[in-house]
Amino acid sequence: MEKRIINYETMLKVAKAISHSKDPEEVALMTVDSIKTALNVKGCSLFLFNRQTNELELATSFGLSDEYINKGPVSALRSIAQSLEDGPVAIYDVMDDPRLQYPEEAQKEGISSILSVPIVVGGNLLGAVRVYTSEPWEFTLDDVNFVEALAQIAGGAINMARYVKGLKSSIEVLKTMKEVQTQRLTSKTPL
Repeated sequence: MEKRIINYETMLKVAKAISHSKDPEEVALMTVDSIKTALNVKGCSLFLFNRQTNELELATSFGLSDEYINKGPVSALRSIAQSLEDGPVAIYDVMDDPRLQYPEEAQKEGISSILSVPIVVGGNLLGAVRVYTSEPWEFTLDDVNFVEALAQIAGGAINMARYVKGLKSSIEVLKTMKEVQTQRLTSKTPL
């Protein structure tokens, strides 16, 4: 019962923090840090999907080495692709699963199991959250639901933060255009 209470407290803490943040990077970092801490796992990462390259680009991670993070491009088509199409995928043994793109690098990093959960906002794939354990781990339905809930909360907040940043940029462009137009009108006014 204690684990469930911790997860609810973590979810509430993250939801409150995210609701006050307008920075997508901060939202991503809070999410992976909270998942890693609540589940007491080796690491957690949040990837954003790049439609042009069909790659998952790392937004942030917690608990993983720079060497592992920089192992190479993560293909959305080759690296646990099923989780992006069908929902969460748990891999019990990284060395015995063909869905992994970098099994040797995972083993070298000390990763035994991985949970991959898609981030889908408004029916569109935004990215994925991945949880890494150092011991073989059979992810429970509670684990999967917890990670999936935080992934969706983070996805919505990241999406909203992007809109806010875009809106602010648009407002700044409009203000600049108005200032230029005002300057032109005042410079053409005869004395």
